[in-house]
Amino acid sequence: MPPAAQPTPRTLLPPETPPRPLVLRFTKGSIHSIVFFPVLLHSLFTVLIVYLDTRVLSSLGLPSTIIPSLSIVVGLMLVFRNSTSYDRFWTGRNCLTTIVLYAIKHNLRAEFNIPPASLEGAPTFDAHSTPVSRRPSYVDRPTPSSEDAGEDGLVDGDGLHQPKEVYKSLLPDGLRGYEDEGLSLPLQLSVLVESYIRRGVDRGWFHAPLASQMTVQINSLVDAYGRMETIRSTPIPVAHLIHQKQVLALFTCVLPFAVVDDYVWWSVPIVAIVAFTLYGIEGIGQQLEDPFGYDKNDIKMDGIIEDTRREVLTLLSEWQKAQGDAEDEGAHLGGMFN
Repeated sequence: MPPAAQPTPRTLLPPETPPRPLVLRFTKGSIHSIVFFPVLLHSLFTVLIVYLDTRVLSSLGLPSTIIPSLSIVVGLMLVFRNSTSYDRFWTGRNCLTTIVLYAIKHNLRAEFNIPPASLEGAPTFDAHSTPVSRRPSYVDRPTPSSEDAGEDGLVDGDGLHQPKEVYKSLLPDGLRGYEDEGLSLPLQLSVLVESYIRRGVDRGWFHAPLASQMTVQINSLVDAYGRMETIRSTPIPVAHLIHQKQVLALFTCVLPFAVVDDYVWWSVPIVAIVAFTLYGIEGIGQQLEDPFGYDKNDIKMDGIIEDTRREVLTLLSEWQKAQGDAEDEGAHLGGMFN
């Protein structure tokens, strides 16, 4: 009688370090670096007012009835600021989701209906055309100089930013970019995809209703990209930002005069807490205003796009296995494209 099989021992994962409570966070994801200097300046100003009120002058106090009227204005402006900023953040995230979903759906529809043998006659680009340039938003923040550009290969002799290797692997060889003339790369690629759909209909790769659905998907993707461009290129009006900063500073400067008679030296921590609260709310709106940056609270676009890229490459790999090549015979059994 053969011996019983021994169970495979489990590999115990190291215990995860519990996250620090949010109330104790002061660096990653917080706005303390934004509000530190305003809070410090208003606290020092309050110290000066309390010193003058208690040691030099008889009284610098103002009636406390002026605080409610000013606080209403400050509250309304901060509510508008935060709601507008979060709406931009949420709209940008939804548009990015739309682009990702339609890209995957478009890839699935194409793979289900286009046989690989029909792609052999697809046209290629001229090898001597200008490589695709990178928009300023695609360039990494530490832009290399002309001297050390040869090592990273980001800038050529004409001053154009060359794409990364990951971009080169996803674009046709020799594709020319027109971004220096105002045409963005996503719009250029959408034109190429639409022409590809038109050639597919002419060659019988898929029928007209399917081509119409794929064209609608491309139009929806371009619409989402246009809304993202609007968010990126249209900041909150500067007049509103200036007035909000001035009203917030004015309210926090008037506050020490309204509380100095009642609280004396306790006015310093009170004003510091109020300034931290108000400037913190304003700082949150400032970070959410542009959701496509590199701040801790911005949309993690690099991670989302990398996940989408892996999904598309996985779908393409499964589609290739399902074609029944001799070397991959039987590999498609139980796959996605049976």
